[in-house]
Amino acid sequence: MRIGVAGLWHLGSVTAACLAQAGFDVVGVDAPEVVAGLAAGRAPLLEPGLDALLSAGLAAGKLRFATANEAGLDAVDVLWVTYDTPVDDEDRADVGLVVARVAEILPLLRDDSVVLVSSQLPAGTTRQMKLRFEAAHPGRRLHFACSPENLRLGKAIAAFTEAERIIIGCDGPEARQRLEPLVARLGTPARWMGLESAEMVKHTINAFLATSVTFINEIAGLCERLGADAAEVEAGIRSEPRIGPRAYVTPGGAFAGGTLARDVTFLTGFGTTHGLPTPLLSGILPSNHQHAGWAFRRISELLGQPGAAPLKGRRVAVLGLTYKAGTSTLRRSTAVELCDRLAAAGAEVLAFDPAVQALPAEMAPGWQLASSAEAAMGGADVLVVATEWPVFRELVPAMVAAAMRQPLVLDQNGFMAAAFAAAPGFRYFRVGKPH
Repeated sequence: MRIGVAGLWHLGSVTAACLAQAGFDVVGVDAPEVVAGLAAGRAPLLEPGLDALLSAGLAAGKLRFATANEAGLDAVDVLWVTYDTPVDDEDRADVGLVVARVAEILPLLRDDSVVLVSSQLPAGTTRQMKLRFEAAHPGRRLHFACSPENLRLGKAIAAFTEAERIIIGCDGPEARQRLEPLVARLGTPARWMGLESAEMVKHTINAFLATSVTFINEIAGLCERLGADAAEVEAGIRSEPRIGPRAYVTPGGAFAGGTLARDVTFLTGFGTTHGLPTPLLSGILPSNHQHAGWAFRRISELLGQPGAAPLKGRRVAVLGLTYKAGTSTLRRSTAVELCDRLAAAGAEVLAFDPAVQALPAEMAPGWQLASSAEAAMGGADVLVVATEWPVFRELVPAMVAAAMRQPLVLDQNGFMAAAFAAAPGFRYFRVGKPH
């Protein structure tokens, strides 16, 4: 089976590499500058193991990259659509950009091939693609399906190759018949359903996770004021069989990156369009936005002083800048937002991240990038653990205390709790820990 993968950022590059590893003949399609790096075995962003997997596919002749017009898409059996859907600062997705790119490619396919959409698009979009193609090209026939992406930055290859199940919605039995050999080779159990149902599965999963995160963080805020420990509350509610040990109920930082927010925005938008109130869903993003200021509020409480620049003269060390550990992306990172906000309040901010050697020119921050964790902590009034890189667990309290002006640690997810929560002389704070 020959597969084309259209859109080669994180989702697309992982999908193409994993499909080639599974033995498919794969051609990845994108703009010339994107294709050039991948053809040399370089992933567009840090994802553990991806460079090696790309190189293996290229060496085996199972993987190649080209622009749409050069790819020979008339020979593929399946076009897997994996464009990342851009999200702005208000969590609004640029759906039109993805739809336009796909519309340009569809005429290059041969009749009866399958278009499998994994890009994050609102429910109803895949069927609209089908209808618009048929209207623009009378007499031509493509089959359409949707398989919501399920990758996680930093663990994407395992998420694809070891998935517990794959959701696939089809526009009819022909699409399923053509996709069943693909699914069989991947060895992943499939749940088959209609197009719109599959699209709604993705929205619903992400909205449920977003609801869980905001719920437990609101509870954690109450715990801080009432003298309860949210970590102990978490252990208690996980023991409830109707909630269970795998529930998303760990108090910590606000969710970020735009992925969960994008689907919440899709759902609330559907409610507005169809005149159906969604008070629960509509409260998720305001609650998450309020909680995103936890670290800044706590630093201001501990170090602030009256004046236009309440943190002037204070030095803050921030460990971790990327959206999450295991990736190099800074897009929609709450750590970067915190650094910006601290600098605006007058603080001297030094940040270190093992995956960031230089800051993008467009950021132009009012803070500095340190060469190491030790350099960031030098003379600091407070240390903020913002991204959970495993290397940070190698820091020991004695060394941290010696470097800092005062031993004060903010660790919103409790990542360093084992070493610092009970360290002599340290003031240690995490989300949900009583004042």
